[in-house]
Amino acid sequence: MEYVYAALLLHRLGKEVSEDNVKKVVEATGVKSDDTRIKALVTALGEVNIDEALKTAVAAQVAAPAAAPAAGEAAKAPAKEEKKEEEAKAQEEALSGLSSLFG
Repeated sequence: MEYVYAALLLHRLGKEVSEDNVKKVVEATGVKSDDTRIKALVTALGEVNIDEALKTAVAAQVAAPAAAPAAGEAAKAPAKEEKKEEEAKAQEEALSGLSSLFG
């Protein structure tokens, strides 16, 4: 994950996301870098528009919490309907009990 953070930092600062630059950033934090991971990351990011990927990720993150309450509301709706049905049954039973008294 630290390699991705290094690449994001370089991108944010307008620097080239290259193997050397990512390695320098990672090693500046005191972590020993892995050249294989760095090479794989830089190669993978070579075909990615980082700005678009960030916009998509932010949009998905904003949409997810908005969708969660809607899902919760949908789950509550059947429970409310069941409760209303139970109340209606209880009221009918109570009324039938009263009518038997006056039979």
